[in-house]
Amino acid sequence: ISFAKVVGDKIVLGAAVSLSGKYSSNGEHTQNGYNLAVERINSMGGVKVGGKTYKFEIIYYDDESNSGRAAQLAERLIKQDGVQFMLGPYSSGLTKAMAPVTEKYGIPMVEANGASRSLFTKGYKYLFAVLAPANLYLDVAIETAVELNGGKPVKIAMAFEQDPFSQDVRLGIVDAAKRTGSKIIIDDKLPKELNTMVTTLNEVRVKKPDVLVVSGHTKGAVTAVKEIAEMKIDVPMLAMTHCDAAKLSKQLGDISEYALCASQWHKSLSYKDDFFKDGMTYDADFNKMFGYAPPYQAAESSAALLVYKDAFERANSFDTKKVRDALAATDMQTFYGNIKFAEGGQNVSKPMVLFQVICDAGKCENKVVAPLKWASAELVHPTPTWSNR
Repeated sequence: ISFAKVVGDKIVLGAAVSLSGKYSSNGEHTQNGYNLAVERINSMGGVKVGGKTYKFEIIYYDDESNSGRAAQLAERLIKQDGVQFMLGPYSSGLTKAMAPVTEKYGIPMVEANGASRSLFTKGYKYLFAVLAPANLYLDVAIETAVELNGGKPVKIAMAFEQDPFSQDVRLGIVDAAKRTGSKIIIDDKLPKELNTMVTTLNEVRVKKPDVLVVSGHTKGAVTAVKEIAEMKIDVPMLAMTHCDAAKLSKQLGDISEYALCASQWHKSLSYKDDFFKDGMTYDADFNKMFGYAPPYQAAESSAALLVYKDAFERANSFDTKKVRDALAATDMQTFYGNIKFAEGGQNVSKPMVLFQVICDAGKCENKVVAPLKWASAELVHPTPTWSNR
């Protein structure tokens, strides 16, 4: 039997996160989310296994936003550091690089930032993701656009980064278009450095789609909003991923207004747990500790630790196989949402939400507008033209 790395009263978890390179801002959100949850769980009585109390501790390495490096670090954490329970890195690409390694050694990995659907079709038994899969990120935008168009099909333009996550978001849009009889009239690739999308925007100006969908992590979202404003491109609906990580409403203010953003979580949702109470409380606690509002990347990272605590206690053991089986049987609510894993390891009980950036007297806020069940504000549609803004 392999027993986890437990040193005295500590359960040592391993994590490779992007503290440098192109994913560094989201890597930092991931690490902050992990740290806040460790601090919270430890200060509220820790983890109880076999009648004893343990505290979480995390060994971190910087994967430099590089998938080869992430795979090496997974080996290092397991072989050299003796870690037997892993937290995920930031991004689908890096999670994809680490998963074969953790699987090979039978090491459970609870990950919070890899949503690519291909992660969940490989038959991995030791991988568990607390977030909704990537193909579901923006289909709610297409459904909503069709609904607002009186149920009639819409014309879709899209531009995507060439990474596993964005390509899955793209497949979700392709599915939604088929389902609703909508037509994709622009299907572009974003350039590798994500520093311009002028080519796509010139096409948008000419072809006049009803919806423009963009996915290129943080940098792609910032580029899109800046260039749409500079070029004064009018499009009735702009839907993107990663706007809250990009702190769009703060960084770009008024020019980001009306953008629709796919989000795994929003502080106004009514989910609850014993550690963070609810989204508003989590938001305040995170703000106090790190000095900024938590994007969903941080919230889902915190949720990963709540899942581990719950699984250790139900397994009442540090045997990796028993903990793996306890993880597979997870069915719980956290401040971040409901968590229950399908056969492939993806979380199937939490919907995505769409928020819209709404500005009032220069102050911009994110308000949940879809699905309607969770909406806290009314969707502004179509986006006013630049000449009327």
